[in-house]
Amino acid sequence: MKFDLLHTDNGSKARAGILHTAHGDIETPIFMPVGTVGSVKAVQIPELKSDIKAQIILGNTYHLYLRPGLEVLEGAGGLHKFNSWDRPILTDSGGFQVFSLKEIRKMSEEGVEFRSHIDGSKHFFSPERVMDIERSIGADIMMAFDECPPGTSDFNYAKKSMELTHRWLDRCIERLSQTEPLYGYEQALFPIVQGCVYPELRRRSAEYIASKECAGNAIGGLAVGEPAEKMYEMIEVVNEILPTDKPRYLMGVGTPANILEAIERGVDMFDCVMPTRNGRNAMLFTKHGIMNMRNEKWKYDYSPIEEDGASYVDTQYSKAYLRHLFVSQELLAMQIASLHNLAFYVWLTNEARKHILSDNYAEWKKNMLTEVTRRL
Repeated sequence: MKFDLLHTDNGSKARAGILHTAHGDIETPIFMPVGTVGSVKAVQIPELKSDIKAQIILGNTYHLYLRPGLEVLEGAGGLHKFNSWDRPILTDSGGFQVFSLKEIRKMSEEGVEFRSHIDGSKHFFSPERVMDIERSIGADIMMAFDECPPGTSDFNYAKKSMELTHRWLDRCIERLSQTEPLYGYEQALFPIVQGCVYPELRRRSAEYIASKECAGNAIGGLAVGEPAEKMYEMIEVVNEILPTDKPRYLMGVGTPANILEAIERGVDMFDCVMPTRNGRNAMLFTKHGIMNMRNEKWKYDYSPIEEDGASYVDTQYSKAYLRHLFVSQELLAMQIASLHNLAFYVWLTNEARKHILSDNYAEWKKNMLTEVTRRL
């Protein structure tokens, strides 16, 4: 895996680059649709390619390990062949999911024992086990196993958690050095910077992660309850330290405004369930603001969902029709909204790239922020 940094915006720290992987190149900045269990909810693979124009999607180690299970995935030849996605895949290590199971997990230096949210069966994740699972899944980019502390954690807890994450990272790296990819192509490891909202811890973590000289680096533990301004502060602290010649991935973030702000601070890669989750609940993100498609105001609005949209669904269907589908609780409503929102997120990062390359990102972002945060 190789990252080419092509250009940094003249008026900000926004970057445009190309990440080369075994399953294709990724132009950054990039938004990555979340396919937790091997599918992006309500969206088919051909639509991801042709309508959304996704370059990479995510899978989740915890969920794929539980269902369909490693035997099924290995029998298929890995997740790429199992779900027929022939472009790059990134797998989250499952750390966030495991640690969210507060009532049904026990953590130790060795790893985490937890019970399945599906049937209550007992399982154990160690850094070594997670690396083996991610080998079985076959993702191009593998995330290290970490602990994601709550955004409200005190300094002492955040410090202990960060130090545990660092020790687990060393074990992840060691395990990968002892094993080979299962499907004949390279898999890259991204470590995760932790440290909650404490600048001192974030600096220490970024320095430790950078010292490992992995193919890319991730920023975790943000958008978990802390104020947005604190999140932006932590991004700035971390990106002063993380190497400029490696991609930077901000995990689980966020709103269109969050993404624009993070790009300005030097982040390259994003993922979030918000486009599909909010879409299934009738919230549409557009170039001119946010729409609740159940509102009465759209009942007689026969204009396209978005006049100059990023997906065919924008001009094919009217606001009135989409509102009718939601009010009638038709499944098609969730599909259309999910397609639109994902296409919009991908369009937004593509537009950001264009303006970075044109050296006017900061000015464009200021105007775009006003548009995307407006309630219609």
